[in-house]
Formats: sequence, structure tokens, C-alpha cells
Amino acid sequence: MNKSFLLSALTGTITYFLLGWLFYGILFPDLYLPYEQCQTSLVFIFLGGLFYVSIFSLVYTRWATISTFGTGALTGLVLGFLYSVSMNFYMFSSKTLDIEHFITDVFAATISAAVMGGVAGLTIGKSS
Repeated sequence: MNKSFLLSALTGTITYFLLGWLFYGILFPDLYLPYEQCQTSLVFIFLGGLFYVSIFSLVYTRWATISTFGTGALTGLVLGFLYSVSMNFYMFSSKTLDIEHFITDVFAATISAAVMGGVAGLTIGKSS
């Protein structure tokens, strides 16, 4: 692990965490169960984001040599879209498909991954 990986994972995680709050807490709060009906742990949400962003940071620093906001955002957009569609198919495999929620969640997750990927890419470029 090098400095660029660690810094991009940290800045990307903070960005991803805040975008999750914006999309799922403010803009689309009806996408998942209300807070009163489920146990939510911000620590686990943050850790989940950390490991998710670490995948991007690893790919960006080791194999893709991404070091700008633009290339990071474009790669994040593609990877985020593929991942979010995959996960939504898994989630809806055990419940009734609500196409509006499906599309909304794919949109939010894809945009979040694109912005997070851009921040991670920019961080790598600035810390190299």
C-alpha cells in the first residue's frame, strides 16, 4: 500500500459517505425502510464505503494509472453502474421488483461512484 492508495481511499470514502447521506437520507429517503423500522449503524455504513472505495483505489493506483478527476469519474461511472445494476438485481431477487426504486437506486449509486471515483483519481494525481 502506498500513500496515494491510502489518501484516495480516505478521501473517496468521505465523499461516498456524504453522497450516500445526500442521496439516501435527503433526496430519496423512501428508497429503503424508514429509520424507525430498521437498525442503522453509521459505523458499518462508513466501513462498507471504505472497502468499496478501496477497490476503486486499488484499481486506480495499480492497474489503471488514473490520476485525474475526469478519468476517475468516467471509470467510477462505468464501474458504479455495473456494480449497482448487479446489486439491485440481487436485492430485488427476493422481493417484488419496483422499477422506479430500481432505476432511482441505480442512478444514485452510479452518480455517487462517479463523483467518488473522480475525487479518488484527483487525490491520486495530487499525491503522486
